Amino acid sequence: MTEPTTAPPEDAEGAEQAENRALLALALEAARRAGALLRDGRPDDLGVAATKTSSIDVVTEMDIAAEKLITGFLSERRPDDGFLGEEGASSEGTSGIRWVIDPLDGTVNYLYGLPTWAVSIAAERDGVRVAGVVEAPMRGETYHAVLGGGAFLGERRLRCRPAAPLEQSLLGTGFAYVQSVRAHQASVVQRLIPLFRDIRRGGSAAIDLCDVAAGRLDAYYERGLNPWDLAAGDLIAREAGAVTGGRAGDPPSRELTIAATPELFGPLQALLEEHGAWHD
Repeated sequence: MTEPTTAPPEDAEGAEQAENRALLALALEAARRAGALLRDGRPDDLGVAATKTSSIDVVTEMDIAAEKLITGFLSERRPDDGFLGEEGASSEGTSGIRWVIDPLDGTVNYLYGLPTWAVSIAAERDGVRVAGVVEAPMRGETYHAVLGGGAFLGERRLRCRPAAPLEQSLLGTGFAYVQSVRAHQASVVQRLIPLFRDIRRGGSAAIDLCDVAAGRLDAYYERGLNPWDLAAGDLIAREAGAVTGGRAGDPPSRELTIAATPELFGPLQALLEEHGAWHD
């Protein structure tokens, strides 16, 4: 009598990893197309009257158009997947895969003609991020990662910076647009800045997280991020060897997001807790 055979666990793992890479390939192409749309469709004089409603409307229209491009591209190829997007894309799907999309991270930079803006796309399987892309067209850079497969800038594998003491570390952060919240965030920075080499504010959470992965920042933290702001960048940072989290024992969240070299994560988390960086 022939015994029934079952695939060994490693075969299932291999199939899952192959699907993750297929998801990454789709995310790379969708991000490339959306990045080109945003780069080539931006009027040259958009930032001249940056306070005018008409200028803001153009940015919103580009944001929505980029998200529609991404969701349309992915839906054609994977119609059973779900979506969560900054501009309203939301569906559960039936495949267990959900795409988390920020079509334009760094909208104020985009409005003013600054290069630090990006398209961020992550794929989650049953709530676990398995592939992520951050496309920064004006920097000519594409960051990407697959769970368990490392993080890359183009073809170059990324590693976060080697250990450095607090006073020799470069820290990134961001600020909310609500004035009362910004005032508290500024008071936290005031306490932190004497302890670090310096502090940077880039204006795109997705790129800040990738800069930790690439060793351009030793650490980064921010309060107020949404899932689409951090989904791809968090995976890329972790796959580059960084530690990410929120308050002690918590994952990155709207309350607090931290990414840092392994040696710096604990001390930074303790400082942020001490100074109340997790509340307004």
